[in-house]
Order: sequence, then structure tokens, then C-alpha cells
Amino acid sequence: MNHHMIGQLLQARYQIVQSLGAGVFGQTYIAIDQAHPENPQCVIKNLKSHNLPQKYLDNLRLCFIDETATLHLLGKHSQIPKLITCFEENEQFYLVQEFIEGHSLSTELPINQSWRCNWTENEVVQLLEDVLPILEFVHSHGIIHCDLKPENLIRSTIDGKLVLIDFGSIQSVDLGLDAELPIDGISVTSLGYIPPEQFIGQTQPNSDIYALGLIAVQALTGREPLQFQVDPQTNEIIWRTQDTSINDYLAALLSHMIRYDCQERFQSAGEVLHILKQMVRETKIQPIPEIRRELVKKPKIKNAPTQQKSNVIPASSLFTGMKVGLAANSLLMGLGVYSLVNNSPAYSAKETLYKATEEYQTGDLEKALALVKSIPAHSHIYPEAQATIEEWQHQWQFAAAQYQIAEQALVEGRWSDVLDVSPKMPDILYWQSKIDKLVQQAQIRIETQTQTLLSKAYEKAIAKEFSTAIEYLSQIPQESSAGALVQDKLAEYSEKRQIRAAYFLHNANLKASIGDFNGAVKLLRKIPQNTPVYPQAQAKLNEYTQKQQIQTKTKNVALNSFDATKSTIRNESFHSENHLQEVNIR
Repeated sequence: MNHHMIGQLLQARYQIVQSLGAGVFGQTYIAIDQAHPENPQCVIKNLKSHNLPQKYLDNLRLCFIDETATLHLLGKHSQIPKLITCFEENEQFYLVQEFIEGHSLSTELPINQSWRCNWTENEVVQLLEDVLPILEFVHSHGIIHCDLKPENLIRSTIDGKLVLIDFGSIQSVDLGLDAELPIDGISVTSLGYIPPEQFIGQTQPNSDIYALGLIAVQALTGREPLQFQVDPQTNEIIWRTQDTSINDYLAALLSHMIRYDCQERFQSAGEVLHILKQMVRETKIQPIPEIRRELVKKPKIKNAPTQQKSNVIPASSLFTGMKVGLAANSLLMGLGVYSLVNNSPAYSAKETLYKATEEYQTGDLEKALALVKSIPAHSHIYPEAQATIEEWQHQWQFAAAQYQIAEQALVEGRWSDVLDVSPKMPDILYWQSKIDKLVQQAQIRIETQTQTLLSKAYEKAIAKEFSTAIEYLSQIPQESSAGALVQDKLAEYSEKRQIRAAYFLHNANLKASIGDFNGAVKLLRKIPQNTPVYPQAQAKLNEYTQKQQIQTKTKNVALNSFDATKSTIRNESFHSENHLQEVNIR
């Protein structure tokens, strides 16, 4: 552990008081903010930059400036530390982040099945419901944490929520030195939670899901990741034994989170959350909201009675339906409201109206109307029945027309028009079910288009082509669920584009100051039109282009003069040589 910085004062305000240890990419410290009236603690990360060639140092400096904007954005989440500031001092790069008072999750987990008792299923569900939304937020911004482990989840003493710390986005900036994870520098505590694809430089968002799944398995079993056996045929972790009493549904969910092949794993945190909520609805497992784990009394896990097991969706059907979702069938649920009809063939007038309503809701208008018309005129509900006939006919006609509009819009690729129709649809389960299918298709098209454009935007942002990234983001439909993310990314990329533009202008001026007008002009041409420094850059571009031309002409004149001088010397030498030859002949 590096202690040489203890007591040092950075930026004339942050005094280092404690070392928290070294990671693969840098050192972390606790510091006191001397400039703040309350002298609060903060976390300072020192990014390794010594012994790097100058060209890598320049690249690192630019990446550091770019990526801190991303960390500012992530800090908006209540369960991610805020980025206070960042700075460079003596060619060392520093991040200053909010200090989270609390204890790490590792102090709560059972170890070796002997120290501290295993978690209940309820507690594991709460863990997942606490952390998955954080991952969903992080991944939606194109960031992968890459080092999710119990030590990096802090239980806040303020509200008992888990806070995700130690983001590697800055630290894992690709300097072109090594595309793979430097295994020799990884702590043993991290190794067990890292999925196989991460070791070959193919980290995915669901690499973080793998790590979270293993933390949950450790909580349930009391065994650490490296203690589990691995199936030699499939490479899957064998964690569930006869001694592990756990709900089948939860076991299947966890096993799916830690699949060896990332393609067979859950693809997103949102997908896991969706299945988790379905599980909570279908089983006896209930989360314990807003209660810190150490305050929860641990009940013994009891197996559900045999007659209730049929209510639990089996694991096989659960994972078959994952790709298409497990939304409840609103049509079938709706039928329950109207199944009040007596089985006796001789219905009362009221029962006839109930039966007609059921037929109407499930899509048989003719039968529904026939039933209502069969209600005799002497019945006390006859006026209501007659009013119902007129209302149903009008609603049905309107619903059919709206559906046709939505269907046509889908065929023509007008996704937003499909979504506009849905709220106008009358309260008829049959038509709502049909419009829901069209809306689902439209939303899938919108989300597919959104994901494609987001991916392209992220790729361009990684390549530092922020103008192109902004163009892709601008093409994302307004109806997309990523609306807020798109606005955040537009702001972020616009800021990064301005930072780069200012960086290029500064370096162009530096190159011009030493007479390198060619280099200056090249940098100025990289500055996008819609940045604040663009007018200044254009003025400099005109100035440096003229100077470049003058410089080129001067060089050409000098070169021509030099060539003429060489020619004269050559001619004189030629004549002299001929004269000598003549003398020799004579």
C-alpha cells in the first residue's frame, strides 16, 4: 500500500489523510477538504500516469477530460457517488468524489458457511431490487462498471441503501497499450466475480449482471465464488446442492444471471428486474422495502405447500418466455370481472346483461347484442339494456375504425401514430388486446431503432467523433423510452465536443507559435462548426493558411535559389574539369 502521499495537500485544499489501497489503474485515498467550512471527507483517486510515453500522456489527458463529464452525469443517481471535481497536478491526474459513510456489503455476507448466517430469499430479492436499477441506469449511459464486487457496494448509514462505488470508466481508458484486462494486478477479492469474457477484452453490460448474480449466490449459500465447483462439460458454476433449500424460481433466475456464455445470460438489468417482479407476484417471496438488512429478523425458510406449487411458473417456461416477456394476459384477467353469471340456463335479466357484457368484452358483438335484446320490456333494467345496445354499437364502430388507422400506420412505418391511437381506444378488452399487439410491435420497432442509433452514437463517441454521435442521437424518435437518456447524452456529447474543440484550438496556436502552420491548420480543420470556438478557429485558420502559403513560397524561393547556385557550381566545375583534361592531353 502506498503511504508516501499521506499528509500532502493537493490543489491547496485537499489534504490526504488515509490510503484506501491501490487498484489496477491507480491509488485511492481519503482526504479532508480544508477549503470547506465543515472540512468534509472526500475520496481522491490518483490515476496512474508515470512512466508513460509523452504521446500516451497527451491521449490520457484528453480522455481524462472527456470521461469526467460522464462521471458527472452518473453522479446524478442517488446511489452513485457524486463527482466533485477533477484536476491535473504535476502530470498526475486526480478525481475528487463524494465520500459515502457506511460499510461495505462484504461485512454483511456470510463467509465459509460458518461466520454470519446465510441470507433469506427475501433479503436476496431486496439486494437485487436495490442494485439492478443502478446497473440499468449505468448501462443506459453506455458505461460498464467492470468491477462489481461486495467491496464496491457500500451500505449508506443515512438511508440503508446500497451505493455503487469505484467506477472503472476513467481507469480503463484504452491507451492502446493492452486491450485485455491486466490479470496480474487484480485483487483476489475481485477475481471470483469477473466473468470469462472480461478476461479477453470482450466485456458486455451483462458482465456486471454476472457479478451481481454471484454476490446473491454467495449471500444464499455462504460460499465465495472461487469455492464453487465448475461443470467440466458446460463450464457452468455448480452452486445449488441438496443442502441448498431455495425456491426453484429464484434459483433459475440466479443461475441465468451467472451463465458462462454471455450470450445465454440475461442481456440487460431491466430484463432481470422484469422477471424478478414477475417472480414476486407469482411466489411467496416478497421483498422487504426500506429496511436495512441487519435489522431484519431472519425467519426460517419454509417450503411452500404442495398444493400451492402449481401457482409458481416453472423455470423451463419462465426462461422460454424471457425473450418475449411475461406480461399478464389482460384479456384473461378481464374475464374474471365478468364471470359472475350463474351456470343455470335460465338467466335472470341482470345475469343476462352480465353474460352479454362478457361476450361484448371478449369480442362477440352479435351475441352480446342478441342477449341484451332478449331482455323483456317489463324488466326493471330494460331501459338500461336499450341504452347499452346503442352505446356498444357506437363504441364498437369507433374502436374498429381506430384499430384500422393504427394497422395502416404500422404497415407504413408511422410508429408514433400507432402509439397515438392507443389512448383513444374504448374500454373493450377485445379491441384493447388487439391494439396492444400493434403498440407492442411499434414499440419494438422504435426501441430497435433507438438501440441501433444509440449504439452508433456510442461507437462514434468512443472514437471521439461527437458531432456524428449527436447526429445519430437527434434521429432517435421522441416516443422512445430513452428520451431522458438521449437529452443527457446530447448535453454530454455537446460538452465533450466543445472541450475537444478548445483543446484543438489551443494546440493549433501552440504549433503556430513554433512555426508549424501545417500542423496548426490540420488541427483547426477538425473543429466542428457548431462549437463556441468555431468563429475564432476560422479566423485563425485564415491567418495560419496565409502564413502557411507565405512559408511555402519562401521555402520554394530559397529552394530555387539553392538549385540555381548548385547549377552554377556544377557548370563551373564542368568547365574546369574539361580544361584540366585538355591540359593533361596536351
